[in-house]
Amino acid sequence: MARIVVIGGSLGGLLAANMLHRAGHDVHILEKAAASLDGRGAGIVTHKPLMTALARCGLVVDASLGVAVKERVVLGSSGEVVAQTALDQVLTSWSRLYAMLWSAFDATRYVQGASVSRLHQSSQGVAVHCDDGRVFEADLAIASDGIRSAVRAQYLPQVQAQYAGYIAWRGVCDESVLSQRTLGSVFDTFGFGLPSGEQLIGYPVAGAGNTIAPGQRRYNYVWYRPANEQALKELMTDADGNYFPQGISPNKVAWQHVASARHAARDLLAPQFAEMLEKTAQPFLQPIYDCASPQMAFDRVALMGDAAFVARPHVGMGVTKAAQDASALTDCIEVYGATPQALRAFEQMRLAPCTAVVERARMLGAYMQAQGKNGSQHLVRDARTVMLQTAIDLSDENVASQSMTIEFSV
Repeated sequence: MARIVVIGGSLGGLLAANMLHRAGHDVHILEKAAASLDGRGAGIVTHKPLMTALARCGLVVDASLGVAVKERVVLGSSGEVVAQTALDQVLTSWSRLYAMLWSAFDATRYVQGASVSRLHQSSQGVAVHCDDGRVFEADLAIASDGIRSAVRAQYLPQVQAQYAGYIAWRGVCDESVLSQRTLGSVFDTFGFGLPSGEQLIGYPVAGAGNTIAPGQRRYNYVWYRPANEQALKELMTDADGNYFPQGISPNKVAWQHVASARHAARDLLAPQFAEMLEKTAQPFLQPIYDCASPQMAFDRVALMGDAAFVARPHVGMGVTKAAQDASALTDCIEVYGATPQALRAFEQMRLAPCTAVVERARMLGAYMQAQGKNGSQHLVRDARTVMLQTAIDLSDENVASQSMTIEFSV
């Protein structure tokens, strides 16, 4: 039985910790937040590898996981359907997955308020030091501490998250407040809006209390919009002039920016999507970044999930990528024990696939950004291409074959 410390108690950390604990290891999670993480985030696209990983964590994966949709549609600016295709998918929420994974893990092993400051390795193990002076000894340390990983900063200080040049307005709108037109035309689908140089995607997710009962669900949307560095700084500044470069909480987003986004939605988006933005009490902002690490293993320390690779959300692979990392880690430790060799084997398994996910997301982002640029020869996106390339399950051979036969003409 190995002693393993997982740094970061979000979805990636919980996936790894649950799998490793079930494999017989002595696992503890260190989470810097003192309060529960439940309620953070919004919608999540599921893929087959994620379902497999959840089952490996001991969870029952059934219809309660999320909302099933069978179709994708693209709405024009007047609300008409301009393209559609059949595609089965299950859409869940961050809150739902967190609740499932949290309930499966031993709460006494989940240490909150533990902000990691540095790690020290020896031939025998690794010591994880926290800001408050606590030290946790282990055979291995697995860092799943997100896009601004403190562990990555120690081992790969040159690797920084890069701003992609656009932001996303995000939110979830209650099904019960929407008009019959919106409910009948788009609510039960994976929907798309394609203003020039922008993109909106949306899909139904569970409502309050993780219910998926009709009438009580919500619609999750993500609206990508260009914003240069100066515009980003303004968006990340609240109504009192306070600037939040590391991320602005929903309740701090200036009301003027929310009003401006709602006005733009009425001008640019299908009325169905504009209605959702109008009726969402608190839309929030997400600057889009990505990051790719050239290395994931450092003797007895490994990076996984967003601590190692952050892909733009177009691929819908963030949680699935973390699940695949967790599975590979567990497999390698089973074969090689809690050793540096196990982490090197993990890196060999995951470095290339994770790099490919980031590159694919960049391609999809570039395709979106190219639309409508001055001097471009290709100003019109193909709606079917967007539907078949966005947030698909590349582990599904039927879906992947459709996707890979399409070339972007940009």
